[in-house]
Amino acid sequence: MPILTSPVLTAGVLARTEQPVIPTGDGLVLRPWQEGDAPAVYAAFQDPLMHRFHGRSCESEAEAAGWITRWRQAWAGEREPQWAVVEEAGGHLVGRVALRQIELADGMAELAYWTVARARGRDVATRSAAALTHWAFEEIGFHRLELMHSTANEASCRVAAKAGFAPEGTRRKAYLHPDGWHDMHLHARVRGDRTRGGGPGAPQARPV
Repeated sequence: MPILTSPVLTAGVLARTEQPVIPTGDGLVLRPWQEGDAPAVYAAFQDPLMHRFHGRSCESEAEAAGWITRWRQAWAGEREPQWAVVEEAGGHLVGRVALRQIELADGMAELAYWTVARARGRDVATRSAAALTHWAFEEIGFHRLELMHSTANEASCRVAAKAGFAPEGTRRKAYLHPDGWHDMHLHARVRGDRTRGGGPGAPQARPV
């Protein structure tokens, strides 16, 4: 049966180039993960809030190093590329941002993020999400990005709103957390959407 539409994106649109470094333009940088990030990742996952909303723990720096190995390989697989979010001055890890569940033919993906405890209250997740969204739409050509969070995670709901992701509804009992099934808020942005500030103006990414 012939397919009547052309794919939005084709295989290789990511993997044919090096994973880029993406500056936010306001003091943060999204960069590929490095082996030396393992201690900072381990420390981040000792925060009880991470266990509540992210559903996993990290028992050692060696385990964190294993995660980083997989994250570094994810770019070539074009399904779940990951970036470390670091301070432009000093290079300290302040969070992580990723595109998950990528469907190239449909031009769709899910945006995910976390922030280390000491960096909360600085809009790190919002700034990172806006920069990655701008890159995905304007430099790669994605059509739609989704963002989901537990309905109990009010901070993440504020991040979605600030980053221009419109609320689209609630997925009932959609994600299993340590304390049981959570309803999940679904937000999304479509390429061409305008934010309250007229759209993100993130600078262009640069290769590693």
